[in-house]
Amino acid sequence: MPITSDPAGLRQSLGASPLLAVLRPRSADQASRQIEALDAVGVRHVELSWSDGPDWSALVRHAIGHWPRIRFGAAGLRHADQLQVVADLGLRYAMSPIGCGAMVDAAASLGLTLVPGVFSPSEVERFRAVGLVKLYPAATLKPQYWRQLRQPLHPLPFCIAAGGLRPQDAASWFAAGVQAVALGSSLFDDADRLQADDVALLRRLAVADGDAD
Repeated sequence: MPITSDPAGLRQSLGASPLLAVLRPRSADQASRQIEALDAVGVRHVELSWSDGPDWSALVRHAIGHWPRIRFGAAGLRHADQLQVVADLGLRYAMSPIGCGAMVDAAASLGLTLVPGVFSPSEVERFRAVGLVKLYPAATLKPQYWRQLRQPLHPLPFCIAAGGLRPQDAASWFAAGVQAVALGSSLFDDADRLQADDVALLRRLAVADGDAD
């Protein structure tokens, strides 16, 4: 399992805009509404949850072509062969809910940044060499969990907290030492609008370089 150089430059871009949105759209129209809303508040990292079939591939191509300011990635990958599809579509990074050495190796050979999922201290230690990890499911573990790993596993790797989080949770996770936060279904109401009470907070969390529209 190699040490990655983060070919997508994800650590750097998340340093400027430490919020990722994870989308699981039921249709291309829903995806467009959600991406448009995220773009309007300055979100610059959007993960599209993996789905088998041509519809997902078409959705990814459409998104890349229509929202050039957003860095799109793939979410929910669990098998190494999925990474070739991701690379062929022009995506530069991918997330997994699991830690899998074969996926890390495959991503490195394809020039992709893969962020493996970790849960236990042993998994954090095993995958620290990758350069980035995703703490999942973060809502179950709570910020104190990551804070308690600081001393025994110092220095901790670059970490994205993900799974069941709300925008209001971000501050406590950043205080615990993670570098980025991923949000999903909590972002939108039933009409695919951003939750009205969260818009101002999302702008503060997501604006890259302070220059969103």
